[in-house]
Amino acid sequence: MSIDERLERLTERHEALTQTVEFMVAENRDRDKRWDKRMGEIMQAIASLLHVAEIHQQRLNEHDDRLDNLDRKQ
Repeated sequence: MSIDERLERLTERHEALTQTVEFMVAENRDRDKRWDKRMGEIMQAIASLLHVAEIHQQRLNEHDDRLDNLDRKQ
């Protein structure tokens, strides 16, 4: 194999590797966008659950206060 053939082969391999890396970068960008969107949805769901938990805690505290008031009246 001549030097020119070797250089041509190396150039072809380099171009193929470059295309592969560019494809991988594009895939990673797409995956990152999907991941960011999903994490945003998860964070919203957690915030919603926290809000519900706070409301329930408030109600439990109100029930405890009522029970305490009943105990004092008796």
